Amino acid sequence: MDLHLLPGLPNDMGLECLIRLPYRNLSAVNSVCPGWKLQIQLPEFWRQRKAAGFARRVIAMAQARVEPTRESASIKYTNTATPLYRMTVFEPETGDWAQLPPLPGFTNGLPMFCRVVGVGLNLVVMGGWNPVTWEVSKAVFVYNFVYATWRRGTDMPGCRRSFFACASDQNRTVFVAGGHDEEKNALRSAMAYDVAGDRWVPLPDMAMERDECKGSFHRRMFHVIGGYETKMQGRFGASAEAFDVSTWQWDVVQEDFLDTATCPRTCVDHDDINGYLYMCRDNNVVKQTNSSWQVVTQLPADVSNVAYVTTAWQGKMMVIGSSKFSEPHKAFILDLNTYTWTNVNMPENFSGHVQSGCCLEI
Repeated sequence: MDLHLLPGLPNDMGLECLIRLPYRNLSAVNSVCPGWKLQIQLPEFWRQRKAAGFARRVIAMAQARVEPTRESASIKYTNTATPLYRMTVFEPETGDWAQLPPLPGFTNGLPMFCRVVGVGLNLVVMGGWNPVTWEVSKAVFVYNFVYATWRRGTDMPGCRRSFFACASDQNRTVFVAGGHDEEKNALRSAMAYDVAGDRWVPLPDMAMERDECKGSFHRRMFHVIGGYETKMQGRFGASAEAFDVSTWQWDVVQEDFLDTATCPRTCVDHDDINGYLYMCRDNNVVKQTNSSWQVVTQLPADVSNVAYVTTAWQGKMMVIGSSKFSEPHKAFILDLNTYTWTNVNMPENFSGHVQSGCCLEI
């Protein structure tokens, strides 16, 4: 089919122009002409964009809004006791920061403690607490970066769960496990959300209850790391268990997965299927090697109070935090080959606390 991508140019040259577009301009392509709209819907377009080196990593975050005001020589932040969270996006290669449109029906900000996951060209936001009523939400929202629009997905089935593990296979599926119900009972149940099909399917239960656990899709398996049982009352464990998608079964529990009992919130994986797991612990970055954790470098003092750590991408990892509670947040990128830190320019209005986030390739 002759798509007439650019008048006067062969279509292969027109395609070379399209695959170079910044991700923020992709939504405008839909309204230019039918040929452009059809082209960016083809899987081959995205394969060529990636193969040519024009796919871009973006980090999407549920981040508190701040309105900085200057008093004397210092910056004062006008955060309320309950900050308003919005979805922000950072592009490491350009250093650009942006804000996405609000969720439909959530004019008072994102649900508190919601989970944010990247699936292909989509951003999935699920769960959390309504910032006005504090009711636990079962809502699922999907943002498509190509069309720059949100859609409402099918609600999470079962009980209203909070602080659950969540991770994506980066293709089309989000996996959910654990957390606690409205009576504060830790959960063993798990399920999966097919983003393209907009449907939920149940998974077998885990061997253990796991509240405040961390999810990671690592080496083709969904890992649920740490957490605690109802009877432990917030005392974290060190175990983990992994769901094998190919067999649709959970592996045996790995009792000393974390070496020491600790909150697993900062544990992240490398996007390479053969990559390592990393974690921020005791002011250090540690790496899992042969079932043990080794210190690889120290955290910068400015982010010693860690709020958020990205999934590692292309040999890099970003850490956001502050030097102490209530201070503006700062960001650093760690080169995982040389273990050197680079300061990230973080505008004042993007220096709020980060609750959750994910890394996508667009």
